[in-house]
Amino acid sequence: MLKVNEIDVFYGDLQALKKVSFEVQEKEVFSIIGANGMGKSTILLSISGIIKPKNGEIMYKDKVISRLSSDKIVDMGVSQVPEGRQLFPTMTVQENLEIGSHIQRAKKVRKETMKWALSLFQILQKRNSQLAGTLSGGEQQMLAIARALMSRPSLLLLDEPSLGLAPLMVDKIYKIVREINQQGTTILMVEQHVLRSLKASNRASVLENGKIVMTGSQEDLISDPHIRTVYLGL
Repeated sequence: MLKVNEIDVFYGDLQALKKVSFEVQEKEVFSIIGANGMGKSTILLSISGIIKPKNGEIMYKDKVISRLSSDKIVDMGVSQVPEGRQLFPTMTVQENLEIGSHIQRAKKVRKETMKWALSLFQILQKRNSQLAGTLSGGEQQMLAIARALMSRPSLLLLDEPSLGLAPLMVDKIYKIVREINQQGTTILMVEQHVLRSLKASNRASVLENGKIVMTGSQEDLISDPHIRTVYLGL
């Protein structure tokens, strides 16, 4: 479904990504793991069209998207849940959800999609008229994911979905992520919480200093000596 082919990404003179390549298969959960500041979020921003790679290309469903605008990429079926959620705090839960369905094909099925999204995040049904800024951190993360689903994506990008959340809320978020995937949505996720991310994924890549140093199945990476020592503390 997604092919990232040797992309180089720069912030000014600083190179953030160096010849990064990986592929995501349809209907799988794929994770990019690594320490903070390694370039994980930059990968998602590049796929979303917010940052343009200097070299290399990104393909989605066999079409090159690395030079397209963000709105065009969303229209093709890619939606991102950004780090920090980036909700509209003075707007209600319902208004935030409606903004997520601004593209034409999503507007046509807005009511059906909202019903589906709220069935996944049932607590939000009780918060429909509440301002997003007054929600708890976990509820805001749920709203951010639900808003991304309003565009009916085939590929959902999740940037640090567990960041700043209590363990019980992290469990709830990951349970819903699994359900979204089981209903047919492909998921690409970046996470600092390595073990949690690996256990939720079919496959993953390890990013260190802007480079992919390893890609493998959940089982291969969890059992790898380097991963166990550096990331799992085992």
